[in-house]
Amino acid sequence: MAKYKVTVHTHNIATATTMNNVFIKLVGENGESKRTWLTSLKGGFYQGTDAWFPSKVVVTTPEGDTCQFPIYRWIMDKEVHLFREGTAKRLCDETNHLARYSREKEMKTRTEQYCWDTYKEGFPGSMKADNPLDLPSEIQFSFTKATQFLFTAATGITELKLKGYSDSKKNWKNIDEISKVFCCNRTVISDYAQEHWKEDEFFGYQYLNGCNPMLIRRCSELPANFPVTEDMVKPSLRGSSSLLRELQSGTIFLLDYKNLDGLKANVINRKKQYMAAPLVLLYRTPDEKLIPIAIQLKQTPAKDNPIFLPSDSEYDWLLAKIFVRSADFQEHQLNVHLLRTHLLAEVFAVALLRNMPMVHPLYKLLIPHTRYTLQINLLARAFLIADEGVFTKFAASGGEGMIEILRRSVASLTYSSLCMPEDITARGLESVPNNYYRDDGLKLWHIIYRFVEEVISFYYKRDSEVQEDQELQNWIKDIFDHGFLAQECTGIPQSFSTVPEVVKFVTVVIFTCSGQHSAVNSGQYDYGGWMPNTPISLQQPPPTTKGQSTESTMLETFPDVGTTAQGMSTMWLLSKQSSDFVALGQYPEEHFNEEPPCRMIQKFQTELKVFSENINARNSRLPVPYTYMDPAVVENSVAI
Repeated sequence: MAKYKVTVHTHNIATATTMNNVFIKLVGENGESKRTWLTSLKGGFYQGTDAWFPSKVVVTTPEGDTCQFPIYRWIMDKEVHLFREGTAKRLCDETNHLARYSREKEMKTRTEQYCWDTYKEGFPGSMKADNPLDLPSEIQFSFTKATQFLFTAATGITELKLKGYSDSKKNWKNIDEISKVFCCNRTVISDYAQEHWKEDEFFGYQYLNGCNPMLIRRCSELPANFPVTEDMVKPSLRGSSSLLRELQSGTIFLLDYKNLDGLKANVINRKKQYMAAPLVLLYRTPDEKLIPIAIQLKQTPAKDNPIFLPSDSEYDWLLAKIFVRSADFQEHQLNVHLLRTHLLAEVFAVALLRNMPMVHPLYKLLIPHTRYTLQINLLARAFLIADEGVFTKFAASGGEGMIEILRRSVASLTYSSLCMPEDITARGLESVPNNYYRDDGLKLWHIIYRFVEEVISFYYKRDSEVQEDQELQNWIKDIFDHGFLAQECTGIPQSFSTVPEVVKFVTVVIFTCSGQHSAVNSGQYDYGGWMPNTPISLQQPPPTTKGQSTESTMLETFPDVGTTAQGMSTMWLLSKQSSDFVALGQYPEEHFNEEPPCRMIQKFQTELKVFSENINARNSRLPVPYTYMDPAVVENSVAI
């Protein structure tokens, strides 16, 4: 009788072990083994809980060959679980009925477990689940992640030493009072923000390298509703230049918050709040700085909607910039961060889990980039944007405004805007100096693209193989229908015809879930921890005349003490890295068995390491380091 050696590995995470009885059987084309009781598993059966998290099973054949069976999921019941040998296979590669039966059984279970839901009409589809325990165990937080996340959330106010502040409805008396709260909880960049928040250069810098680098675009012609004149901006333009000449030479840039126009602002502590829908003109100076030169706080020109200028009084100009920064908070959080990373990552994940079996090469490539996403989004819906959520209660756009902003953002979402090279070109930012989001993002995009191209081309040699892969076609159709609401105007493909089309889309998925999310998430406390730089809400309406604003006006306009504290603690939580963080390109779960993709992963990791070293070398020479696209701090997935 032939003898097979079976080694079962328990994953190296907290509470993964079990004391339950586990039985195993090998099934092949020519027969099957008897059901065998696993009486010894290193670290696996001596202590732990009822649930068990095996990582893989390694089988050594009588001839000395090894076969790996990836598992990487919680087993929490008494059912029989089938796991395939790990060689990646498309449906057309399956040559026997047993393999096809196993594949069909897995996908039937998956489509029952992972169902689409609609959180709000006009929103991308989401995972149907009421609470984290409703999620399949394989995608839930680890014990470490769950306990650490709950601890961080519960102690956010305490950790920031904001007890006594979080429930206060008082206004801030002066800037020094804000400093006393802020001084206990600082980062290198938040310190810089506190020191430089009033400066025009820092204001402009943030639209290239802050939390929201997605709005700025080159302006070659002034919008009809933004009647800036030569005389207004002449003092801001260096030398003997003119506005027309600068528009033509590509040194004028625009921020347009039309997404916020006409929205009903929130009511916080029974007090009406305010937000603007500004238009901002920025100028790239000859010494390569980016500075604001004109601000209009409402979309429609009018006598009571003046265009504010750097030559205005100190507090007229500063207050105008404060309204812009508060508007940017709303646009950033809902469109750039929530929609364009979190909600899209959930769409990609649900579609993957519904349509791709574990042996499919695309599942193996993408599953690490879905880690924790479904649970973190479920928690966001429950605790941030629900009726009693922090964002709903304390942001100017919370409530009706939030829903409308998201609907407008979904309606304007396009495929090309998710492809970083195309987006940078469309916004005319190819040659703007000191744009580290662009520089690092494009390099990271191309590193990911090359890796994806190698892996996809290994499994799909011809375009016809793409066209014939029904599971692949079902995946993209699910994304088009449920993520982009079957809107052809988005440019999202409904099917794949060529290998390059697959490579491009998969690059978008990985980049969105890793680098892009890091770029718009990780700096939230850096740039928002010092409240005056990014107010979560404002208590006074936008000024309608010039010459009336004072320091008192500014302090009355800022959010109250409690709202400030809630905003600070939330941004602290959302910026905090978990101890079981997995960096981009690291794959502790070994889904690929074949040597070629494993070599490709090693090459990918090497490129990422060199890139990280280059970023660190560059940052050592900068007054404000840009780290958000550094592979060493970019997480593999949307996990926070």
